[in-house]
Amino acid sequence: MTDDLGELVAALQSHGLRVETAVETRTGGAGPTDSGMIWLDGRPVTVPTDARSPYVLKLEDGGGNGVYRDGERLAGVSRSRRPRFYDLTTADGTPYSKIALLHLDSLASTVVQACNYWNTSDQCGFCGIGLSLASGATIAKKTPEQLAEVAVAARDLDGAVDVTLTTGSSTAPDRGARYVARCGRAVKDASGLPVEIQFEPPRDLAILDEVHATGGADAVGIHIESFDPDVLARVAPGKARTGIDTYFRTWERAVALWGRGRVSTYVILGMGEDPDVTVEGCRRAVDIGVYPFVVPLRPVAGSLMEHVPAPSAEYSADVYERVADHMTLRGMSSDDAVAGCARCQACSAIDAVQRGGQVGGKTLLQIGPRPAGLS
Repeated sequence: MTDDLGELVAALQSHGLRVETAVETRTGGAGPTDSGMIWLDGRPVTVPTDARSPYVLKLEDGGGNGVYRDGERLAGVSRSRRPRFYDLTTADGTPYSKIALLHLDSLASTVVQACNYWNTSDQCGFCGIGLSLASGATIAKKTPEQLAEVAVAARDLDGAVDVTLTTGSSTAPDRGARYVARCGRAVKDASGLPVEIQFEPPRDLAILDEVHATGGADAVGIHIESFDPDVLARVAPGKARTGIDTYFRTWERAVALWGRGRVSTYVILGMGEDPDVTVEGCRRAVDIGVYPFVVPLRPVAGSLMEHVPAPSAEYSADVYERVADHMTLRGMSSDDAVAGCARCQACSAIDAVQRGGQVGGKTLLQIGPRPAGLS
């Protein structure tokens, strides 16, 4: 067994987890899909559920839960339950669960469930944004009022501590940023929860100033997905045409507005990228104040990359360690984030690797104070 929490999280997110007891899951579409949501020794983790995995979640004597491999207990687990607010509906009869979902302690919603890349030659291979809508699991467009109503319920009934609002890309000059910022402002005004909004680089950087001025976001996510230009051109042609340099220019302006560590970007591993190019891109992002949220590919059923396997735990761990070392060198950690994926960390092992956490009930090595509400 390993005593290292980061290694265990990386292994679970590569191999998946075989479950012998019920666990709250997300199935289909966008987000941390086809995954169980658990607290691993007090740490939030989303992990693919896979009946073939050597790792198994077992119900223990006395009612507890644990992760085992070859009969050996590796870590304790607390299972998340179905959120109470899912049973509520809006005045017009829309179920709250079609407006936003709870990922452990973080509320998330795609405010416009459409993307101008979808069903075109520019469609991102890893994405499932159109699948959620086609399945009837969500509605096409959420209003600021709906999102505010659901956020209050998620806070009061289920302990949500932050909100992540994203959107598909649009052809408008702002790429959808203005609307998601309006939604963020409504959520903040109603619930008081910190909010991250996510959008593509707008065509005019002055739009970032306008979005910041709304007060609708405490943090922003502007996701490049891969720093390897060959991979980006293959799996996300629309983003590739935007250009990696454009992302950096956008991030620099965003960091000037929101601050270091309050701007983040997804970096997906396992799409055939050059790991050295990936690490160098992450280091460059860190140097300008951007948090690189490194995650393993989680193949989405029905997406263009549904049959691409997740990267090995060893591959992911190597990249995690190299990027985490540079973040520590530059004084960056998830403590800088107040909302969004970089705050939650459930879909990545990078924060656990950086903190040098251990499993088996031992205390994690802390870099600094944890954000309020995180176990």
